[in-house]
Amino acid sequence: MPITYLKRGKSEDERSGDNAKVRAAVESTLADIEARGDAAVRELSEKFDSYSPPAFRLSASEIEALMQKVTAREMADIEFAQTQVRRFAEAQRASMTDVEVETLPGVVLGHKNIPVQSVGCYVPGGKFPMVASAHMSVLTASVAGVPRIAAATPPFKGAPNPGVIAAMAKGGAHEIYVLGGIQAVGALAIGTETIDPVHMLVGPGNAFVAEAKRQLFGRVGIDLFAGPTETLVIADETVDAELCATDLLGQAEHGYDSPAVLITNSRKLADETLREIDRLLKILPTADTAGASWRDYGEVILCDSYDEMLSAAEELASEHVQVMTDRDDWFLENMRSYGALFLGPRTNVANGDKVIGTNHTLPTKKAGRYTGGLWVGKFLKTHSYQRVTTDEAAASIGAYGSRLCLLEGFVGHAEQCNVRVRRYGGQNVPYGGAAE
Repeated sequence: MPITYLKRGKSEDERSGDNAKVRAAVESTLADIEARGDAAVRELSEKFDSYSPPAFRLSASEIEALMQKVTAREMADIEFAQTQVRRFAEAQRASMTDVEVETLPGVVLGHKNIPVQSVGCYVPGGKFPMVASAHMSVLTASVAGVPRIAAATPPFKGAPNPGVIAAMAKGGAHEIYVLGGIQAVGALAIGTETIDPVHMLVGPGNAFVAEAKRQLFGRVGIDLFAGPTETLVIADETVDAELCATDLLGQAEHGYDSPAVLITNSRKLADETLREIDRLLKILPTADTAGASWRDYGEVILCDSYDEMLSAAEELASEHVQVMTDRDDWFLENMRSYGALFLGPRTNVANGDKVIGTNHTLPTKKAGRYTGGLWVGKFLKTHSYQRVTTDEAAASIGAYGSRLCLLEGFVGHAEQCNVRVRRYGGQNVPYGGAAE
């Protein structure tokens, strides 16, 4: 029998309508930033954040003063989290090696991994100050060796958030801007009178930030489409409703449009989880936000089998996937489309978000079908090179190259090869002729 939806969120048509409004707003805002630069950025900051400082970029003394407001315990926690993120990022970087190989006698091919030269790291913080996002973008870019890291975050309750600024500074940011939303990513990508443009934008954000990155892609590189948080819980009767409900609402509190989905083969667990969510929403301090997300984007999907559960999960390609079943390793082996997996009841998405060491900037809106999340490799460009070291190799490769160019009708291309054949092989190949 087909899978059963015990609860559904907004329809695809309703979500598409919301997306169209976001696209139009972002397009006009980016055009305004390109036309008017700093003036447009300041007006947007005043409009959306009621924030208009003498300069959006923090000075070294301002950064130091903000860091002094962070308690010793808070700073130690930030440093602990950054140590975990750094260790994993360094291990990932070590896995990416430069290559050089002699594929034929006298023919040397290779590649080098070169850091992107400037990166804009967006750290969300309007509703919640996302300290951890600074680790994930700024610190990871630093491990990759990016020589210019510009970080931006919105003001929190009218002022820079000390914890976020401390994490940015300790993570290795070279420039820190207190600037949020479209105006932040737009200014970093397009450039203004006071902000030099970057080569790449990274970091999560709300629907407007994600759409701005999409529209700016091409002008600059981006990490991935990381919009509103998504969470999927795949569970069977080996766990209880408290774990499932807590893991769903724990991510739904990110915003009013954060999808949270339960896939299970247990009707009992599904019903109990629905009741537990109702109970938790009466006592959760962030219930206004989490409740709206659950109402509009929450879903409970009942399946007959584990194969059906896997198929439903693959179709969703969710950002965070919490797997709590009697066969977690089977899901690890067979899942192909997701942001990150959290295996077993002992782990949870919050660990991944804040401290455990993997990166929390992950693909949303089914982008997990074609990309993984942000990692040190996203900040590295793999560039190839070639070198021919002997006359014999130049003549031999040139002969093949000439004939293959002529096969496609590229006479000028062929002559590039022929001149090498004549020069290094001693063969008299006429212009446009095929070397034998």
